[in-house]
Amino acid sequence: MRLLYVVTRPEPGGAQVHLLELLSAFRNRAELHLGVGVEGNDFLVRKARELGVEVHPLRHMVQPIRPDRDALAFHEVVSLVRRLRPHLLHAHSSKAGFLGRLAARAVGVKNVFTAHGWAFTEGVSPGRRALALALERVAGRATDMVIAVSERDRELALRYRVVPPERIQVIWNGVPDSPLRADPSREPPRVVMVARFAPPKDHALLLRALSDLRHLSWALDLVGDGPLLPQVQKLAQELGLGERVRFWGSRPDVDRLLAEAQIFVLASRWEGLPLSVLEGMRAGLPVVASNVGGVREAVVHGETGFLVERGSQSQLKARLEALFSDPALRVRMGSAGRARYEAHFRLEKMLERTWRVYVQVLGHGGAS
Repeated sequence: MRLLYVVTRPEPGGAQVHLLELLSAFRNRAELHLGVGVEGNDFLVRKARELGVEVHPLRHMVQPIRPDRDALAFHEVVSLVRRLRPHLLHAHSSKAGFLGRLAARAVGVKNVFTAHGWAFTEGVSPGRRALALALERVAGRATDMVIAVSERDRELALRYRVVPPERIQVIWNGVPDSPLRADPSREPPRVVMVARFAPPKDHALLLRALSDLRHLSWALDLVGDGPLLPQVQKLAQELGLGERVRFWGSRPDVDRLLAEAQIFVLASRWEGLPLSVLEGMRAGLPVVASNVGGVREAVVHGETGFLVERGSQSQLKARLEALFSDPALRVRMGSAGRARYEAHFRLEKMLERTWRVYVQVLGHGGAS
C-alpha cells in the first residue's frame, strides 16, 4: 500500500504529533510519503525523515487563507498525487484537509480526512465559522471517509451536514504509554499546562485564575511554544507571577515534566480531543480542563478531574482551590484518570482502528 499524508504546517502541535504516531506505526506496513507546508518550525519534517519517510515540501501550503497561494497549493498537491499515485491520501488540519481532498478526488484517488476539531466549532469567531462551514461542505462531497476524534465532532459534522453519517467514524485519540508516574499528593502542588501558545488555548485565563490564588502555595509550568508566547510571558509579569511560573518551550520530555506535577490544566477556547489531556491522565494527574469539544469524553467531571466552562475564571479558580487544599482528592482523581486512559486512550487502539478505516475505504480486506 502506498500512503500519502498531507498536513498544512510542520510545527509541533496535536495534529503533527498524531500524524507522527501514524508514520511510526505504519512505516513497515506501507510505503509512506508526507506532503507538508514549509512555513514554521521544521519539527515534523525532521521527525518524519528520521523515520525514513519521504517528505515532499509544499511551498504554497500556508496559513491563513490566501486565495492566490491556495490555488498554487492545490496544483502542488494535484501534481504530487499524480506523480506518486498513492492508493490513499490521508489529510490532516483544515487547509491541507480541504485542498488534499479536492486534489485526491480530481485525480481519482481515495481519501480520508482526520478532523482534529472543526474550524466551525463553538468558540471560533463568527466570520471564521461561516467560512469554514462553507469550505467543509464543499470538501465533504469529495471525501471518502472522515475520522472524527470525538463524538462531539461527529455530532457537529452531522448537525451542519458537512458529511453524511455513513462517511464519518469516531476514533478517539490515543497516546503511547510511559513508565513515569506523578505523585499528586506532594506539596506544594505544581500545576502544569502543555499547549501551544496559539488562539485555541487560553493561557491568560489560567494565569488570572492563579493570580486570585496568590495567597496559596503553588507553582506553574507552561510547556509549549507558539506565536502568543511573548504576550503570555508579559501577562505573567504584569500579574506579579513571574517567580512562580516557568516557561519551558517545546520539550521532548513532556512525560517527565508531567511526572513532576500534581495537577494538569488545559484552558481552551476550542478543541477536538486534546492529546495533552490524555498525557496528563496517563501520568496519573487530576485534570482540570475547559468543557469544549471532545474534552468531556476524556475527563469525567468529579471523577477524573473537573470541567469548567469556556472562559470562566471563577470556575477555574474554584476547582484549582479545591485541589490545592485536598491532596487525597488529587490522588483519587489522578488514579481514576490513569485507569480511564488505560481503558480507552492507549495508542494501540487508535492505530488499529485507523488502519481498519484504510482497508475499508480501499475495499480490499486482505491489506495488512
